[in-house]
Amino acid sequence: MSDHGHDHHEHDHEHEHHHKDTFITKYIFSIDHKMIAKQYLITGIIMGIIGVGMSMLFRMQLAWPEESFGVFKFFLGEQYAPGGVMKNDAYLSLVTIHGTIMVFFVLTAGLSGTFSNLLIPLQIGARDMASGFMNMISYWLFFLSSVIMVSSLFVESGPASAGWTIYPPLSALPQAIPGSGTGMTLWLVSMAIFIASSLMGSLNYVVTVINLRTKGMSMTRLPLTIWAFFITAVIGIVSFPVLLSAALLLIMDRSFGTSFFLSDIYIAGEVLHYQGGSPVLFEHLFWFLGHPEVYIVLLPALGITSEIIATNSRKPIFGYRAMIASILAIAFLSTIVWGHHMFISGMNPFLGSVFTFTTLLIAIPSAVKAFNYITTLWKGNLQMNPAMLFSIGLVSTFISGGLTGIILGDSTLDINVHDTYFVVAHFHLVMGISALYGMFAGIYHWFPRMFGRMLNKNLGYVHFWVTAVCAYGVFFPMHFIGMAGLPRRYYTNTNFPLFDDLQNVNVLITIFALVGGAFQLVFLYNFFSSIFYGKKAVQNPWRSNTLEWTAPVEHMHGNWPGEIPEVHRWPYDYSKPGHDEDFVPQHIPMKEGEEVLNH
Repeated sequence: MSDHGHDHHEHDHEHEHHHKDTFITKYIFSIDHKMIAKQYLITGIIMGIIGVGMSMLFRMQLAWPEESFGVFKFFLGEQYAPGGVMKNDAYLSLVTIHGTIMVFFVLTAGLSGTFSNLLIPLQIGARDMASGFMNMISYWLFFLSSVIMVSSLFVESGPASAGWTIYPPLSALPQAIPGSGTGMTLWLVSMAIFIASSLMGSLNYVVTVINLRTKGMSMTRLPLTIWAFFITAVIGIVSFPVLLSAALLLIMDRSFGTSFFLSDIYIAGEVLHYQGGSPVLFEHLFWFLGHPEVYIVLLPALGITSEIIATNSRKPIFGYRAMIASILAIAFLSTIVWGHHMFISGMNPFLGSVFTFTTLLIAIPSAVKAFNYITTLWKGNLQMNPAMLFSIGLVSTFISGGLTGIILGDSTLDINVHDTYFVVAHFHLVMGISALYGMFAGIYHWFPRMFGRMLNKNLGYVHFWVTAVCAYGVFFPMHFIGMAGLPRRYYTNTNFPLFDDLQNVNVLITIFALVGGAFQLVFLYNFFSSIFYGKKAVQNPWRSNTLEWTAPVEHMHGNWPGEIPEVHRWPYDYSKPGHDEDFVPQHIPMKEGEEVLNH
């Protein structure tokens, strides 16, 4: 970037320092990326509490169907749990809104929104995002969409209940089921606003990384976190508009009598006047976002893991350029594999084989990442703090969840377990749990940077071990009930004697889920109490190399007082021969004759 741009940027900031921030401009309508990151994080945590709470409720229903629970009556009311027994409509709504909240509001916005905002300017040496105002708007649109999604829970006819994938005709005909009414409309409006928020955020991240890097910060000196956020934003820009078009066409079908996704439908013997549409068209549009979405959720977590594993192994990340290449390969391949979600939609078998091929290809860059993490850990001087444990946990779930993806990506094998609990087990491990671990790792690692205080380490250990055991306890047995043929999204399996033997497994899964969910309270207590009462953090608590640890702990708009540090080396010079310390921050100039490491 030119020096001219630099001066211009500093000049802008001189003006900003004259006026005093009020409470509203500092905490509510803030344009400071660090404050916006906190807003994303806390909103994401609140949405996470709602999403996990819902999963507790429907797990209880699956373990003890037809039983009466006071907690159902309390949360769902007489309409959805008469006498404390959950109705099937309520079950479908809980599953739908749980999926939507966790995928979009927690793992997409909560993870990318928080860490892209916090780290992109700090790690590339910029004063702020390219557009602070646009950044603020993107957060407030996210907040608005969260409010609309939660408010749909209080609609008389009930929230959307066509599954988080909202396939028509259930989602396209308001009269189809109770959850197809106003709740569905609110779901669509909420998602449209959410997509606008995501696109504004993503455009901002891309422009910031390309234009605002400090002097010396070439693309090959960027931390892998920034590469991951950058490519994630690019995938978002490419694929989110497709879901927006699907949502808008669905709104047209619902409210304006078009038939994009509807054709030849009968309800209770009555012929509806729709012709010519195709519900499979919606599946194509949905999964064209839906599969890249998996990587929009996963790549930031993998980037965070790269940074934390290198820092806490006290050695350079293995295969830096291969890691970047694998991120780029995953981004490209993720956009040409969506059809593997549709192997049983009547797809041409030849087309199925094409999607099988592209899907199995994506295992290669994923394996590159996994092997590189393991090689970085190998013979490292490991610092086992909570962030490191969650990062290693991510590598574990990424591998164990990814292996089942090879089965689901193969059309001949997938047909046998499609729409069973096997699929639920697979994507929760590889995407849900892995991304959550990445989020927790990032919070433990960058909490001192965000709040100037340290999280309690011992509570962190308790949080990790109980969560790790319970996560596998919940999702590992699901593979077996899936292979036994148990379909997903059924609110009870009591009508099928075939599945009676599997009921004990469902009880086991639910007990793990309830324990694991309850122990997230340890994290919540640790998080919110440490903001106020945690131990004061030093400037660079993990002895890390990246630029964000060179900025002062106390928050200021513009990140660095005076000069922005200049970059002289890549971010992974740990335990480098010829240096007194086992880390060399990026802004330390190279010594004479010092070898440049970049691979």
